[in-house]
Amino acid sequence: MRRNHIAGRLFPVFALMLALVLVLSGCSFTRDNSGAAFTDASARKITIHMMHLWPAGLSAQQYKLVSQIISEYEKDHPNINIKQDVLENEQYKNKLKVLSASNDLPDVGITWAAGFIEPYARGGLFAPLDDILHGERLKGKFVNGATEEYVVDDKTYALPIEMNISPIFYNKAIFAKYNLEVPSTYEEFKAVVRALSSHGVAPVALGNKDRWTGSLWYMYLADRIAGSETLKRATKGTSYFDDPGLVRAAAEVQTLVDMNTFNRGFNGLSYDEGKSEFMDEQAAMYLTGTWELPNFTTNPDIPQGFKDKVGFFKFPIIEGGKGNIRSWMGGPGVGLFVAESSKVKEEAKAFVEYFVDKWGEASVTSAGVIPATRVDTTDEALPQLYVDLLNELYHASSITLFADIQMKPSAAQVHLDMIQALFGKAVTPEQFAERHKEAFAKGS
Repeated sequence: MRRNHIAGRLFPVFALMLALVLVLSGCSFTRDNSGAAFTDASARKITIHMMHLWPAGLSAQQYKLVSQIISEYEKDHPNINIKQDVLENEQYKNKLKVLSASNDLPDVGITWAAGFIEPYARGGLFAPLDDILHGERLKGKFVNGATEEYVVDDKTYALPIEMNISPIFYNKAIFAKYNLEVPSTYEEFKAVVRALSSHGVAPVALGNKDRWTGSLWYMYLADRIAGSETLKRATKGTSYFDDPGLVRAAAEVQTLVDMNTFNRGFNGLSYDEGKSEFMDEQAAMYLTGTWELPNFTTNPDIPQGFKDKVGFFKFPIIEGGKGNIRSWMGGPGVGLFVAESSKVKEEAKAFVEYFVDKWGEASVTSAGVIPATRVDTTDEALPQLYVDLLNELYHASSITLFADIQMKPSAAQVHLDMIQALFGKAVTPEQFAERHKEAFAKGS
């Protein structure tokens, strides 16, 4: 009885002393990423791991912009360190798959939209970002249609930072040397190809080892022949690639191959190796996305003499086809995700919110990239090539998202394999269509 009585009298005193200790310490017990305790919240050190696909040697302007944004964020948030893991495009995709299998994704990373993001979202690997999308900093900032392709089951799992369309860039000096005009029809385009080939010049640069590069050619031919709606239905699996117009597009790919349209060895070259054919002026034309604009406008490592030679034109119309000259392949570019399993998820989301906002402001002038957020460019002195392509984007009749991004992963893999086989003439156009049909029939 007496022990209980004494304990009852001492407990309020102990509680009062504990409360005083907590008040004096600012109630600031916290932990860092490793679980170590600190007594001062302001001293808490946090590391956010970010994985992206802009190596300094291949995407100089984007790399500089990422580093600039990170530096500014760390300056404003001295307790936060952003650790970068940088890989080129295909290496990045492969590592993302490996890390996702072990649920060991970086806190912040790059993803693509539509079919690509779906398994990551439904697998609980990416965190929903609707709170920052509709938050004070980003609300209403995105270009119309920019975020929809990142929505899965009514939740937004990544925020895009780019919008892209895919023109055919060309070397104006090579065209002038052989008295060639920019083609507006497909027959005129083939005449340009024949003229260049007869002079020993590779008409088109292509690195099709990565396969999505060849898919761009097929998609444009399909769009111009069968129309954008037919192409979109096929890539979404609501109709099939055995549509006569889509089969004809596959046959036209092989016609271009037979005409020596593409540089030698194109099916064994990576995207960057194919790009170098154009950058080194070994090929006259190059079909790619506007993510390459920095290399043609703002990248100080590229000689101005070369940049001055680069022009562009829309993929030509095909006589009798259903396509529109203002229909483009493209759409929202890469976006940023936050890993659901991140131990610093809220801090990572805050960084993504800041990054997207700052990227939009700086990407135009410092990187020459078209952002997914609305940016006022009226007072900016921008390269004419950039201005002209931005204008094309704003006046597009339709923009069809890249096929391998729209499709679910298994079907996308079949599509990419069939693209390389089609360009290598290892399958017929009819077999190309049938393999796609089988892939969608499996529910892939």
